Amino acid sequence: MVAHNPGFLHYVNLAKKVVNEITVSDLDALENTHENLVFVDVREDNEVKNGSMPNAIHIGKGVIDRDIETKIPDKLTPIVFFCRSGYRSLIAAHQAKEMGYQTVYSLQGGYRAWCDANNIEAPTTPFTDK
Repeated sequence: MVAHNPGFLHYVNLAKKVVNEITVSDLDALENTHENLVFVDVREDNEVKNGSMPNAIHIGKGVIDRDIETKIPDKLTPIVFFCRSGYRSLIAAHQAKEMGYQTVYSLQGGYRAWCDANNIEAPTTPFTDK
């Protein structure tokens, strides 16, 4: 388990003030509410190659601001961002909001929580965030 630096945690807490966090149990209702809901996996390439949520697109957190408008041009598209545990996805969702995306969510607990809820063993990677 990685111990996060105070500056990173401060930034995550700022993002929590403006981004809606949802739980895995909220996903079904959200998918019923938004027919064009997009899932964006913001993990690193080496993490995604070991598995991701079905139909998710991959845009690494480090290139969200560069690539999101190409992959999701309509800023009204509802988006659920996720990472391994929910920290990086909060920051990515905050970036998207700052860029004008109207309906963004961060999956609390991330891919790990989704795997747990679906009885799937989450792959281990060299980088693991809390």
